Parts: sequence; C-alpha cells; structure tokens
Amino acid sequence: MALIALAADKGSPGVTTAAVALAAVWPRRVLVAETDPAGGDLVYRSAAAHGGPLNPNTGMLSIAATARRGLVPDQLWDHAQPLSGGLEVLVGLGMSEQAAGIAGIWPTLGRAFAQLAESPNAPADVIADCGRIAGDSPAVELFPHAALVLLISRTEPEAIARVRDRAAALATRLHGGPRGAAALATPLVGVVLIADPANSGKLIHQVDEMLMAAQTGARVVGTLADDPAGADQLAGRKRGRLDKSMLIRSARKVTADLYQQYGAAWASPTAGSGR
Repeated sequence: MALIALAADKGSPGVTTAAVALAAVWPRRVLVAETDPAGGDLVYRSAAAHGGPLNPNTGMLSIAATARRGLVPDQLWDHAQPLSGGLEVLVGLGMSEQAAGIAGIWPTLGRAFAQLAESPNAPADVIADCGRIAGDSPAVELFPHAALVLLISRTEPEAIARVRDRAAALATRLHGGPRGAAALATPLVGVVLIADPANSGKLIHQVDEMLMAAQTGARVVGTLADDPAGADQLAGRKRGRLDKSMLIRSARKVTADLYQQYGAAWASPTAGSGR
C-alpha cells in the first residue's frame, strides 16, 4: 500500500508517539521505521516482546551494511524487532553521529519501504518516524518514495506558522513549486495537529485557511489528542486501558479518515514508487 513519512519542523511535538499510535491501530500489517538521523527513542522508552530491552544494534544501524549492497524489501524484516504488544519496529540510530554510517542509502531505504507493500511473502505498510526536518535532514530523501508526508505540529501560533512554511518548502522541493489547494501530487503533504479534542474543529479550519493562502497544497488530515497519560500507556510507562485513551481513540479516527480518502490510491501499484 504505502510509505507514510511523519516529520516535524522544530521542537518536540511528539512525532514518535504519533507514529506508534497510528501504527497501533493501522488496519493492515505495518512496520514502524525510526528514521530520525538524530537518533531513535523506542529503544529507551519501549520494551521488546520478550519483556527485556530492544537491541539497539538491530534496526537502522544493522540495515546500513545490507543496504549498501542493495536491499530487497523483504530483508527489512531481518532487522525488525517486535515490541511488547506485537508492533514491529526498525529501531533507530543510537546517536546523531551514527548517521554518517547510512549516508547515501536514504533513497535505497525509501524504495524498499515503499515496495514492501508489494512483497509476495510479507507485505506491510511502513510508517517512518523522520523526526525534525528543519535544515538539511537526509531523511527528506525518503519523501519522494512516500505516498503521504504528515507534518506533526502543536497548536501554538509559532508552531502553526512554522508548519505552514515547512509545507510550502516541501511543495517547492517535492513538486517544483507552490500548488493550489486542489492540486494533487505524490507525495501528498498533510498536517496532523496535536490538540485538545474539544477545540479541534475550529483549529482545523483555521490552519487549513493558512495552508491554502500559502498555496502549499497541504491540508490538515486530522488531530491527535494531546494526551500525556495515553502516551505513557503507549510507551508502557503507565498501566490502564490504552484502547480507551483519548490518544488511541483519536488515532483511530485519523487512520480511518486517511484510508477513506487515500486508500484506493495507495492500492495502485505506482503509489509511492518514487516514479
């Protein structure tokens, strides 16, 4: 089906939490890839399926040597680890200095992520946590292979202004220039707001107007609840009914809306192929 890339412009709006929350309710098999060049968080915050810690050397770090010789999509599973609860992840780098070891292979990774959906053996979508992309982040090299790029943003005025400007910059980089609100191009660029559910309707309207005025071609695709307790449950730091948390309930709605709007396009063999 698709490679879905999640990223933020600046700060810590919760890209990793958003990626794991969406993956937890994704309607198909899914692989979470921590592709933040600054390093991953899951090895520190989540337990492996066997109850112990995740192996920091199995994931993006181990896949680098394989990718330099070419990468068949099914080989991604050789570097994946299951979390407690069953979600499969490619653990990120331990620190930003290790990013030099995967320089030059980002397009190879992007193609493998996008093509995993067509695997005859173990097909899956990939949700990539790309972290912050302000500046010249190499993770942006994944984006041409994605079906959808989701910019995660909180709702302070400065955060909204930054996500508008980042969406416009991505339109120029990926599509050759600003696009009208009705224009469609691959990858589609969307915004997910981390917000109080009570105010989400008004916020979506306001941010959509800003994105349209800037001719970004992007729009708000949904909101995830600003739910610290739910985030702690998701990471295994707190007990409780995770499926009843505001975070997971909002993730279900975002996921359902994404599939309703884009699922047919993702089913196309050319979707997210980086053509």
